[in-house]
Amino acid sequence: MSLVIGWREWVELPDLRIRRIKAKIDTGARSSSLHAFDISTFDRDGKTFARFKVHPIQRNSRKTVTCEAEVLEVRQVKSSSGHAQKRIVIVTTVEVLGEAWPIELTLANRAEMGFRMLLGREAVRGRFLVDAGISFYDGEPKKKVKTKNVAKKSRPVDEEE
Repeated sequence: MSLVIGWREWVELPDLRIRRIKAKIDTGARSSSLHAFDISTFDRDGKTFARFKVHPIQRNSRKTVTCEAEVLEVRQVKSSSGHAQKRIVIVTTVEVLGEAWPIELTLANRAEMGFRMLLGREAVRGRFLVDAGISFYDGEPKKKVKTKNVAKKSRPVDEEE
């Protein structure tokens, strides 16, 4: 029996030190994609690596995570608009609803897109059934409460703000 996930879920990319990122589960997309910028490649011990930055929180460019990963290949990928471009592909671990496994992930500038990450059908095939009517099967993340001064009244502040 397969686990069920919603059309969008909070996922973790532990190899990239990304604790939480909102992903659209896109069964129409073959591959998975991550919003990345300032992408560069370099060689280490005879292997090619990519260094890139990620804004893991939607509509927030303040929080930036700098990542490094070995390059699997450079692949021609056709976007949903039909435009083809070469993208770096890495392999990294994804964790969803307590399940963790390696996936191929293309690096692309998704700044104008609705989600920082797409989890494509190759990543979820044989692992999950997608319920298109539900979001966040594991629930919304807990909100942090920040206080500046004990005398001042505090209000909950969502990390997504």
